[in-house]
Amino acid sequence: MTGKGARGPIARLAGDDGLPTARNCGGHRSGHAEGSRGVNPPGPVRAARRLTKRAFRQREQAFLAEGPQAVAEALSYGAKVSDLFVTAAARSRHSELVTAAEGAGVPVHLVSGEVMEDLAQTITPQGLLAICGFVDVPLAQVVSELKGASRAPGGERENRVARSAPALVALLANVRDPGNAGTVLRTADAAGAQAVVFADASVDPYNGKCVRASAGSLFHLPVVAGARLEEAVVAMRQAGLRIVAADGRAGRPLDDPDVQARLSEPTAWMFGNEAWGLPPDLVALADEPVAVPIYGNAESLNLAAAAAVCLYASARAQRVHSVTGQAGT
Repeated sequence: MTGKGARGPIARLAGDDGLPTARNCGGHRSGHAEGSRGVNPPGPVRAARRLTKRAFRQREQAFLAEGPQAVAEALSYGAKVSDLFVTAAARSRHSELVTAAEGAGVPVHLVSGEVMEDLAQTITPQGLLAICGFVDVPLAQVVSELKGASRAPGGERENRVARSAPALVALLANVRDPGNAGTVLRTADAAGAQAVVFADASVDPYNGKCVRASAGSLFHLPVVAGARLEEAVVAMRQAGLRIVAADGRAGRPLDDPDVQARLSEPTAWMFGNEAWGLPPDLVALADEPVAVPIYGNAESLNLAAAAAVCLYASARAQRVHSVTGQAGT
C-alpha cells in the first residue's frame, strides 16, 4: 500500500453521462488529472485501459483490480495501489473505502458509468476499480519461506507463509481458463494453502477475470507466475513436499486408505488443463497420481471443483493429524 499522504480532492473524469471534465488538482501528484482531449480518454483512464492487455500489464508491472472486495484487500494487504477509479454511485455506497484510499495517498478519480464499463470489462461493474502493482513472488522465495528461512533486511521476519499446518501448495499446469484459475486460487486460500504456482503455460494471474474470480485472495498468499513446471516440482521437493497429481485416469482414488494415510504430509497438488487434464509426461513428474472418485453418473468434475475436493482433503487430514497424531481419514 502506498504511504500515508494528505487527502486530496477527487479528480473528475469526463464521460458521456455529463460528469465534468478532469482538472489538475493541486492536492495530488502532477499528471494524475488531465483535461479531456476530444474523444480520447484522460491520462489516468488511458493508462488503466492499456492494462486490459497482457503485454501492457507486463510492461507496466501493473494490473486492474475491480470491485470493493478486491480494492479493500489490496489496500489492507499492502499492495501498491497507484490509482482508484470510482463512479458517483459507488462513491456513495463505499464512502469509507474511498476515504481510506485517499487517506493512504491514492489518487481517486470520479468517472462515468460508461468509462467504468469500459475499464471493468464486465456486464455489471461494481463501480470501483484500482490500478495495482504486481504482487507475485519468485519461486525461490516461496521455497525459502516453506523452509522457514526467509528474513527481511535488518533481521525482521518477512514470511507470508503461515505454518500452523504442514505445507500445502497448488501447482497449476496448463490451466487456461481465467475463471477456473482464479477460483482455484480462492479455494487454495480458503483451504489454508501456503502458495499457488501458475506454471508458464497457464493463464496470466492478472487477467481481469482471474483477478475477479480470486475475490481478493490474489493479495493474501504468495503467488508465483510463469515458473516452469519442472522447476516448480523440483523446488517443491527441495522444500519437503510430496507432489500429487490430480489425474482422472489414475487407478487409485482419493478415498483409498493408503492415499488418505499420506494426505497429512506436506503436499503440492498438481492440477491440469480443463479439457484434457494432465498429459502423461506431467503426471510422471509427480510422486503419485490420484483420481477424485465419481460416485454418480457425472462424466467428470469441473477443474475448480476437483481442486477444492483435493485441497480440502489435504487440509482436513493435516489438521486432524496435528491434533490427534493420526491420519486424517
